[in-house]
Amino acid sequence: MKVLFINGSPRVGGNSSILIKEMMKVFDEYNVEYEEIRIGNKDIRGCQACGYCEKNDKCVFNDSVNEVAPKFEEASGVVVVSPVYYGSPNGTVISFLDRLFYSTNFSKKYKVGASFAIARRAGTTASFDCLNKYFTISGMPIASGDFWNNGFGRLKGEIIEDKEGLRNARIVAKRMVFLMCAIENAKDDYPELLEEEPREWTHFIK
Repeated sequence: MKVLFINGSPRVGGNSSILIKEMMKVFDEYNVEYEEIRIGNKDIRGCQACGYCEKNDKCVFNDSVNEVAPKFEEASGVVVVSPVYYGSPNGTVISFLDRLFYSTNFSKKYKVGASFAIARRAGTTASFDCLNKYFTISGMPIASGDFWNNGFGRLKGEIIEDKEGLRNARIVAKRMVFLMCAIENAKDDYPELLEEEPREWTHFIK
């Protein structure tokens, strides 16, 4: 099993990185591989709905999105961590996730997802909801904690004082391990549950 971390912060060794390291401690304990991709310092533009990816299996903009796509396909779990600058995930994270999820045509079903939003004070729950939509539209179960996945800190390293937030990160990591193991076993025991009904596309236009 392998977990892909997507770190949306441009700050090296900042609060997002500290929270991620708490989760890594758990994955180390259970021999789960992981890789951290830091995108907060990248120049990533948004999706332009050109349709290129539908025919070419990759985004028309050949940047970090296309580089991360095969890592995403390989991963059993994905963790997205975003700083909150203006009441929502930062723009780089949204642009990256929009294009990554839309341009990749492989199935994401049953990969385990988790997201965290880190702020000085406000905007974390709205950001948390926004990040989780990528998982739910893709058939990905979400690993939850004992509270909303918040982290608090403004200055670099302040999140260390957020004992509850770091504890919750460790709990989410443990539940990710449990879910990934359970799903892997269930695929062999209940293959019929992987079969799905044909999809009927409907458009709500009068």
